[in-house]
Amino acid sequence: MLKFAGIQLKVSSDKETNLRRAGEKIAEAAAKGAKLISLPECFNSPYGAQYFADYAEPIPEGPTTVFLKEQAMKHGIYLIGGSHPERDGDKLYNTCVIFGPDGSAIAKHRKVHLADVNIPGGILLQESSALTPGDTFTIFQCGEFKVGVGVCYDIRFPEPAHLMKMRGADVLIYPGAFNMTTGPLYFDLLTRARATDNQAYCASVSPARDVNASYVAWGCTLVAGPSGMIMDQIGPEEGIVYTEFSMEELRKDVSE
Repeated sequence: MLKFAGIQLKVSSDKETNLRRAGEKIAEAAAKGAKLISLPECFNSPYGAQYFADYAEPIPEGPTTVFLKEQAMKHGIYLIGGSHPERDGDKLYNTCVIFGPDGSAIAKHRKVHLADVNIPGGILLQESSALTPGDTFTIFQCGEFKVGVGVCYDIRFPEPAHLMKMRGADVLIYPGAFNMTTGPLYFDLLTRARATDNQAYCASVSPARDVNASYVAWGCTLVAGPSGMIMDQIGPEEGIVYTEFSMEELRKDVSE
């Protein structure tokens, strides 16, 4: 068994406050026995192309990456660091860094599919105006489970999830800041679809909804089981979703 926690964090414009609040929620989840914990997309900064350059940091020496390393070591957990803006030379990425219980960086995923979305009367996004896409898919070992990671819009495309499944992924985790237009349309649907497609556990971890923010995240973090059924879900407010991944149940669902 592997206890998972998805932290739906309320994100502000103050990076230090975001890191402090993330640390509090990580401690809360670890105290309840979670060994695999994920933060949401852009957990240390507001979401938006206009913010990425100001909040971007180098990896691994940036303060957010150092914070994630320290938290993983302090609590002896596998920590999926949601995502935060990364600066590498003259390029910016939306990057997720994963740390093991000993504080080692065991994986890094740069968001591959940038969200260039124009829904008339709904939402206009153009991440490609500020970010460079990644070009790899990402898997790491977590006890007896293999975990695949994508960021937000990566979940929209079934092929990377299938490739991760072909490489042995039992769990798929997507930190993702869907919004008030795309959230009700796709957030549950795509999480359940990627779980069903691959007969794997799938979690989407959102920031909490803040109606006063310039970009309003959908919230409603959830986990779907291999049959596509929702195992647990919270509402739009700040909170933590907990689920236990079972290899026995996974094999049972696959065989059925």
